[in-house]
Amino acid sequence: MLVPIAIGVTIGAATVAVTVATRPAGFRISRSAVLAAPADALFEYVNDFHLWDQWSPYAHLDPNMKVSYEGAPAGVGAVYHWSGNAKAGTGTMTITDSAPSKRIAIDLSFSKPMKADNKAEFTFEPVSGGVKVTWTMTGDRNFVGKAFSLIVDMDKLVGTAFEQGLVSLGKVAGSTGGAARTLAS
Repeated sequence: MLVPIAIGVTIGAATVAVTVATRPAGFRISRSAVLAAPADALFEYVNDFHLWDQWSPYAHLDPNMKVSYEGAPAGVGAVYHWSGNAKAGTGTMTITDSAPSKRIAIDLSFSKPMKADNKAEFTFEPVSGGVKVTWTMTGDRNFVGKAFSLIVDMDKLVGTAFEQGLVSLGKVAGSTGGAARTLAS
């Protein structure tokens, strides 16, 4: 009786391992919104980490989160460190590229709850009705990350936060509440 159970468990474990191993390592999560605010104001709120607590959905995940800054006050070389509860995690963001009112690139390094090194990018494109702001995160998943993605839809989880953040960004940068249109991407 134990042999068939052991064989079944082994086959089940092997099936899960193969399924996880064959999932793509790379991921891309992206959301866009047309915001009725000036491109330079939108850019400023993203380019200066000191202003993120006014719009970022991640800034308030932990009311006791510890935040510190170093490097440049804004733009290339600006660094943001955070350490919070299990929801907020711990990590560092560093602006690596900053083209005024066009693009901001960020290296994103998480140390908790899981170690990960990702890239974030914000682009700003003038369009009819405002500025199309796109928030994208890309990276690679290790075996644990791939397994986690079988259980949790990270595109939906992170994408929903990006959508909320873009609407908040539009509001603080000068748009009216109804002026933000979230776009599928």
